[in-house]
Amino acid sequence: MARDQVRRQANNLGVAAVADKVAEAALRERETAEQLRQGGFSSGFDMDPERLAGIWAAKHAEWRRVRGLMAQAGWGVYEPEQDNQGSQWARERAERRDGALAARAVFEARRREEADELRAELWVSAAPGRLIRAAADRAGLMPAEVLAQLAERVVVSADGTVSVPSFTPSR
Repeated sequence: MARDQVRRQANNLGVAAVADKVAEAALRERETAEQLRQGGFSSGFDMDPERLAGIWAAKHAEWRRVRGLMAQAGWGVYEPEQDNQGSQWARERAERRDGALAARAVFEARRREEADELRAELWVSAAPGRLIRAAADRAGLMPAEVLAQLAERVVVSADGTVSVPSFTPSR
């Protein structure tokens, strides 16, 4: 997060402006670390004090990296596209974000699907129970799996008649 913020804020900043950002981040890092040590923390943000101190430490480190890169490469202005390491980190973060969003979409789809699922404990009398067990044994399934396949094939007609077409239980 800190790297992304610095990358955006540093775009087209000159050497002097980046040096000012390094100094500001150093000051904020010292202030938040000191406040954290003293146990009293007053921030305008509802944020965990340790997290805020960590963010400022990370921003300070990233601003120093940008300043060092500019000095080493002789850049007068920071351009994120020229920063190979920063660009790599940005791509990796985007990939992680995309992966997390995809996983969340799968999770949400599964939750919507689960809302329609039915779990039931079923007591079947002896005669139908023997038939279901026999069908399950022949198919190498558990009786509950045969019942689930049976339920998946239920057809309800317009007049409310319930039927199941013939099928062979399978794995």
